Amino acid sequence: MSTTRILVVEDDADIRRSLQIILGRAGYEITMAADGSDGLRQFQQQRPHMVVLDISLPIVDGWSVLERVRSVSATPVLLLTARGLESDKVRGLLSGADDYLTKPYSNDELVARVGALFRRSPPADEAPAIYDDGRVRVDFINQTCEVAGTSVRLTPTEFRLLATFVRHCDVALSRERLLELSWHESSADGSGRVKFTVLSLRRKLGWNDLEASPLEAVRGFGYRYRSPRSEEAGVLGPAAAAGQAD
Repeated sequence: MSTTRILVVEDDADIRRSLQIILGRAGYEITMAADGSDGLRQFQQQRPHMVVLDISLPIVDGWSVLERVRSVSATPVLLLTARGLESDKVRGLLSGADDYLTKPYSNDELVARVGALFRRSPPADEAPAIYDDGRVRVDFINQTCEVAGTSVRLTPTEFRLLATFVRHCDVALSRERLLELSWHESSADGSGRVKFTVLSLRRKLGWNDLEASPLEAVRGFGYRYRSPRSEEAGVLGPAAAAGQAD
């Protein structure tokens, strides 16, 4: 039997049981969660190869679960919903879902879609769920942040931007790329939004001194998060050499 693991996050007990039977018969190992909060815990503990996710969940809704899973992992996500709205399908795909199945669905279609996703994205090792460089600690699943051991409260947008920076530490990211990675959109009109959120992040994290801030502006391009390792090695970015304007 395959050891490929699937996490099913569904609040309806009958549907949960049905999914366990259908996918189990197809040769998959199934872990189940009845709400979004438990789903996130199971995801962190079990490290499944795929997530089958209902949108309408108690405690933490499916959209939030999808966002947190996608912030730390490329694990395939198949969304389940009773809604047939085109806007929900578009939102799910833009938010990082890999496929979308509207209830009611046939057993054969479910198994076929799961198999197709695995063929496109075979199980692979995942990135760590926590980033910690000794200066800043970011828990991608629980969406928490600490600086020098002190918890810092960030808005969802601020957290997504910080997560993007630390996942690409020491790499200069253009404003357009930051929009794609943190806002899931690309627009020439979004540079002001990026600049505003960077300024807010610096303030909340205590990095207001532009010369000392590890979150530096790369003049005429974008921004970069400098890791302590690069600073110890004496690596300076173009912004540090030319002076930071943002």
